[in-house]
Amino acid sequence: MKFLRDTWLIYSRQMGLAIRQPAWLFIMLIQPLYYLVLFGPLLDNFPKDMPGFENGPMETFVPGLVVMMAMFGTLFAGFGLIAEMREGVIERMRVTPVNRLSLLIGRSLRDVSTLVFQAIVLVLLSSPIAGLTIYWGGLAMMMIIVVLIGFGLSAASYGVAMALKSEDALAPLLNTITQPVLLLSGIMLPLALAPDWLQTLAKFNPFAYAVSAARALFIGDMSNPVVWQAVAFVGVLGIVIVAWSSRKFAKSAA
Repeated sequence: MKFLRDTWLIYSRQMGLAIRQPAWLFIMLIQPLYYLVLFGPLLDNFPKDMPGFENGPMETFVPGLVVMMAMFGTLFAGFGLIAEMREGVIERMRVTPVNRLSLLIGRSLRDVSTLVFQAIVLVLLSSPIAGLTIYWGGLAMMMIIVVLIGFGLSAASYGVAMALKSEDALAPLLNTITQPVLLLSGIMLPLALAPDWLQTLAKFNPFAYAVSAARALFIGDMSNPVVWQAVAFVGVLGIVIVAWSSRKFAKSAA
C-alpha cells in the first residue's frame, strides 16, 4: 500500500507540474503534425498495389507516426531528471521515506499519461486532415501498445540518465541507439519495400512488430496475429527495462 500511495504522490506532483505548463503537451505534437501535413501528401501518388500500402497510404503512415511519437516522446524524458538532479531535487528526496521505486514509476506514469493524450489528439486530427476513418476498438488496443512502449522507454531513459548524469553524454547515446531502431521499425515506409536482409534484421526489432500491429489495429483488424506478437515482445522488453531501471534508480537515489 505504501508503494501505491507513494507512486500516486509522485505521479500527482509530476502531473501538476505538466499541467502548469500545458504548452509542452502540444509542442510534442508539432513534429508529427509536420510529417502528417508536409510528408503525408507525398504518399498519395504511390501505386495502390505497392507492397505495404494495400490499405491506403495514410492508413499506413499515421500509425507509424503514433509509434514514433511514443518513442521520441518518452525516450528523452531523462533530460528532465538530470535537471532535477542538478537542482538537488533527487538529493532532497533521499531524506524522505518515499519508496525509491515510486520515484521512477510515478514519473513514467506521468510520461505515459501525456503520451496517450498526445497520441489521441494526433489520431483525431488526422481524421479530418487525411480523411481517415477511426475504428475505436482498434484505437483502444493501439493505445495499449503505445502505453507499453512509452512506459518501457521512459523507464529506460530515467535509468540511463541516472547512470550518466549528463545531458552531453545522454543525447548522443540516445541518438545513436534510436536511429537504427527507428529505421528498422518501418515507421516512415513499410518494411515490405525493404530488401530481404533488411527485413531479416527487422525481425529482431520489437518495435517493428509494434508498428505492424498499430497499422493492423488502425484499420480495425484486431485479429491479426502481429497484434499479440507486438504485445508480447514489447511487453517483455518493457518488463526487462523497468526491472533494470528500477534497480539503477533505487541504487542511485538510496
